[in-house]
Amino acid sequence: MTDTRLKLFSFHGKMKILHLSWMAFFLTFVVWFNHAPLLGMISTTLGLTKAQVSTLLVLNVALAIPARIVVGMLTDRYGPRVTYSVILALVCVPCWIFAFADNFTTMAWARLALGFVGAGFVVGIRMVSEWFPSHELGTAEGIYGGWGNFGSAAAAMSLPVLALWIGGDDGWRWAVALTGLISLIFAVIWWFNVTDTPQGSTYFKARHMGGLEVTSRGDFWLLVVMKLPLYAALAALAWKLSPEGVQLIGMATCVAIYGVLLCVLVYDIWGSYRVNKNVFQGTVAAHDHYDFKQVAVLNILYFATFGSELAVVSMLPLFFAEVFQLDMVLAGLLASAYAFMNLVSRPGGGWLSDRFGRKQTLLILTAGLALGYAAMGMINAQWPLYLAVVTAMVCSFFVQAGEGAVFSVVPLIKRRLTGQIAGMTGAYGNVGAVFYLTMLATLDYAQFFYLMSCTAVLGLVVLSLLREPKGHVAEVAPDGSVVMIKVG
Repeated sequence: MTDTRLKLFSFHGKMKILHLSWMAFFLTFVVWFNHAPLLGMISTTLGLTKAQVSTLLVLNVALAIPARIVVGMLTDRYGPRVTYSVILALVCVPCWIFAFADNFTTMAWARLALGFVGAGFVVGIRMVSEWFPSHELGTAEGIYGGWGNFGSAAAAMSLPVLALWIGGDDGWRWAVALTGLISLIFAVIWWFNVTDTPQGSTYFKARHMGGLEVTSRGDFWLLVVMKLPLYAALAALAWKLSPEGVQLIGMATCVAIYGVLLCVLVYDIWGSYRVNKNVFQGTVAAHDHYDFKQVAVLNILYFATFGSELAVVSMLPLFFAEVFQLDMVLAGLLASAYAFMNLVSRPGGGWLSDRFGRKQTLLILTAGLALGYAAMGMINAQWPLYLAVVTAMVCSFFVQAGEGAVFSVVPLIKRRLTGQIAGMTGAYGNVGAVFYLTMLATLDYAQFFYLMSCTAVLGLVVLSLLREPKGHVAEVAPDGSVVMIKVG
């Protein structure tokens, strides 16, 4: 940990990889949330209703749910260098479509496609885990996640100013389009400057692409249960787009989507069985065993932490604007304070985990998260504005530090499955965002924050099932030898 701190401003070896990784993640978040601080301008230009704005917020996070699962598999199979390059290069297309859309329908489908960039986070988790030892991993992953997550705050602070500087009704369009161009340029920089592992190290690849490996019958059925909320979130999205919501699709199409999701779920479960049928035959090697229950606990915690952050980042500018009667530029700047804390809080959560233990750190941070959102639920127009901003910043510390603590555990469960585990845990963050943003349409702001406080309490309950990572895990090298990797 000391070595990481002393060389934080180095740009060589593992620190170069760390810096390039968080920069890539930073850009994905800038592109992913380039619309949030500009929603006031976008609404004025296209005459969007409140329901349509709410739909754009939900659509933005929806596709990241399956995308994070798929990208996790691709990362474990093909490596972070290839996977991140492709994501950064391709995302410019829906970004530019969104920027120059002239109607809500085009904008909505482009926003849905832009959710794919949210899966980029998973790639860097695997990359950083390949370059840093376990005693530095929490801090390194925290820096990666925290500095990368700051992309949403950077977008909130800079894009409204840029749009106003460009001027005219189309200022926001050119601001959004610029983020896509920068992402495309960085895809080239990433490709020519990184390798998947340090020289001489082995990149342990997943054995199967059809599903996450588990190592017991109980874990298989728990895996099946943990898949259900992922599909439920996508079904909720279809409902929101139906005539019951914003009428972007017809009821027949909505029912057809339900049918497709059910078929995909059945196929997904069958694919998981094919990958894991050895657990029913009792042929799992002893060195391959790991506890999937650990993954399930982390999924729920990330639902409560990152899911709530995505939701709050999406709605906080509007919250400050409506509650305190502010213009959107000032509201966006104040709301960015919530995401601004990522610079220190998420690395702080990783550092605390490395220093004081991962389970104990998560217990403290999750309790703080519950209290923080309860405090935000009390904010009203009679509060001094500065106190509301400070409350949001304090709450965000616990939210983002909790995220850092969660992902200090993820890479220590099973190295060759890190991408897939990170993908599933990350997807639960997006499930949380879809859930919270869907509920926002039916709740007032106070109820919305209290709801997130309650789910944090649920996280405290399931934390009792988490086991502190200690000792070593085994991986099989390409030559068939078993390699022991330290995790404690």
